[in-house]
Amino acid sequence: MEIEIYTLNSGSRSNCTYIRYGDTRILIDAGMSLRATETELHKIGANMAQINAIFITHEHSDHIKGLPIITKKHFNLKIHISELSARYLSPVENFVIHTPTFSCAVGDMEISSFITPHDSHGSVGYIIKTDDHTVGIATDLGYVPNSVMDKLASCTSVILESNHDEEMLIEGPYPQSLKERILSKKGHLSNQACADCSAVLAKNGVRNIMLAHLSEENNRPSIAMITTAAELARKGVSKIYLKVADRNSLTKLC
Repeated sequence: MEIEIYTLNSGSRSNCTYIRYGDTRILIDAGMSLRATETELHKIGANMAQINAIFITHEHSDHIKGLPIITKKHFNLKIHISELSARYLSPVENFVIHTPTFSCAVGDMEISSFITPHDSHGSVGYIIKTDDHTVGIATDLGYVPNSVMDKLASCTSVILESNHDEEMLIEGPYPQSLKERILSKKGHLSNQACADCSAVLAKNGVRNIMLAHLSEENNRPSIAMITTAAELARKGVSKIYLKVADRNSLTKLC
């Protein structure tokens, strides 16, 4: 069976990723309104009633702000979330609360989590395994520790944060405290850090990479793409599919 991977939105304002394998469909994060989510799903012939489960990376609003209405309208839809993030959200009957690292099966997929270094209460990334494909999702992380690199290196496709161009951020209008937060090891991954990681992953056999969670103020899709493409070329990587996720609309990885 072929796998489908789409980011519905990916940026500082809202984040949601759709993955389908056979009859199994999941969302990673619910940072869009229910109406906006339905609009994007409709473009690929899907709808919320078909979603088997939602997996939340962490409790920041750009990843969970659609949950109150989604859980009210789709009260049988299970929301998988780490206990550390769930503590800071209003209790919802739909929640399936896990330890920070867990594994579970949903239909034809096996989903497992890994801890990511970010300034939330419980930030995780996800590995989604099917019979013939493994997807890694790692956004909202200040750097890529070996534990995360090891997880992503086993994947065929990876969605990886390429949040900011460091020069744009440093010279931009953000207050110094926010700049320091973003640049910290619990902040967000820069274009160059993403590029360095992407080159290692490609050398390990990752075939598809999507650059995601781009800052609207401190990045441009062209800059993110050029930075990673240049690093891949410098490391002699030629056979890889590279894509930049749109902040505000559907983007297909595979």
